[in-house]
Amino acid sequence: MPGRYIIGVDGGTQSSKVVVFDLEGNVVCEGRQVLRPLSRPRRGIAEHPDDDLWESIAAASREAMAKFPGDPRDIVGVGLCTIRCELALLRHDGSLASPAISWFDERSYQPYQHDDPEVAYVTTSSGYLAHRFTDRFSDTAANCIPEPWPIDTDTWQWSEDPAVLEHWNIPRAMLLDLEMPGDIAGFVTSEAAAATGIPEGIPVVHTANDKAVEALGSGSLDERTALVSLGTYIASMVHGHENRKSPVSFWTNFACVPRRYLYESRGIYRGMWTISWFLDQIGEDCARSAQCLGLSREQYMDREAQAVPAGSDGLMTVLDWMAPPEQPFRKGMMLGFDARHTRAHMYRSILEAIALSMKNLVDPMCEELGITLDEIVVSGGGANSPLFMQIFADVFGISASRSVGTAGASLGAAICAAVGTGVYPDFATAAARMEKSRESFAPDPANADVYSRANEAVYRTIRDATDEILERSYPIFH
Repeated sequence: MPGRYIIGVDGGTQSSKVVVFDLEGNVVCEGRQVLRPLSRPRRGIAEHPDDDLWESIAAASREAMAKFPGDPRDIVGVGLCTIRCELALLRHDGSLASPAISWFDERSYQPYQHDDPEVAYVTTSSGYLAHRFTDRFSDTAANCIPEPWPIDTDTWQWSEDPAVLEHWNIPRAMLLDLEMPGDIAGFVTSEAAAATGIPEGIPVVHTANDKAVEALGSGSLDERTALVSLGTYIASMVHGHENRKSPVSFWTNFACVPRRYLYESRGIYRGMWTISWFLDQIGEDCARSAQCLGLSREQYMDREAQAVPAGSDGLMTVLDWMAPPEQPFRKGMMLGFDARHTRAHMYRSILEAIALSMKNLVDPMCEELGITLDEIVVSGGGANSPLFMQIFADVFGISASRSVGTAGASLGAAICAAVGTGVYPDFATAAARMEKSRESFAPDPANADVYSRANEAVYRTIRDATDEILERSYPIFH
């Protein structure tokens, strides 16, 4: 069907991105809007100011549509992907009764407290934004992750167990109806069309939680291929068919393909944020030098770090810039400085720490699943770095691949829309037609040996040696 287009909406933690694709998955145009800083009035609280989730998507949509060179009548659908683990409390008319609650907020994982009589519905970011687009009250089951949602993970519907509903304290009447990834949520209303520039009447299609949509769009559907998702929160995941309910080394998430599951490893909080933090600390000199060469700060530091040997001459970074909730005493660290070390060593050490940390989180998951990985697929902005990709290949000891061109959640959302609107008959066909080719990095045997020995001797157990010191200092400095 030449000359037709699909929109993929990717509402992320740091920005909202709206991409128009053709039916082969090629990017036609896109818009992006940075989200405003979260409101943090007190410890444990993190809210999106005003109506920022919707307004950022509307602004990104207007930018994309302003660039769109085709006939808007040839747009066949919109796939909607939003941030997971977020809470939206709605009035009867679907408007926000209070600011949307971020996944950084403790309330996103606790039983609901009904202390505002204006609240008529309790839903996710996807349920809220689907209503803003369509004026219908429905949500995708695949974004209603257990804790705090009383969902039956076998049926993909709300639990019928009164004890479960009582525990999470959400009356059934306050929960939106659940639909599946690829189902049509409704159609763009005149109000949404005016706000976004997307034509009225176009179908809006449900997707899943953002990590699952990213996995679909990045081409990691094989059950021996792990996706490493490089974002504010870094995690790894593998697809499967079984609903594993009591795993030890991972948790079972809904996939973006109906009735399939995604096994997700533990992850790194503030993962890629740590890189941005470091680049901010080294100051304007780096930024100016990069700008003079027409490079980003990351590209400039990649050039410097290429000259640093694997292992960063013994400089090791521990990535607890945001401590896990169950171990609040943990802090970020760099260990092993000597006179050889430069900012390039520090930068490479952070990249190595991300890859090594994920290796040590993925291995137990694969062992518990009884699988051996054939490949890892890396997605997110960090995948643009050849150095980072090579480090991942060397640390994991297998091929590390990245998509050529735009992939991730926006493409995954477009694939869902292609299925939901009948452009393609099923997810496998749509993914095969729309996903892009991949570029692979093979491990360097010498570097792989360095990382393997360093990991086994030190990095795998480094926190065993440092936790005691940090726990003693926590009462003094926290």
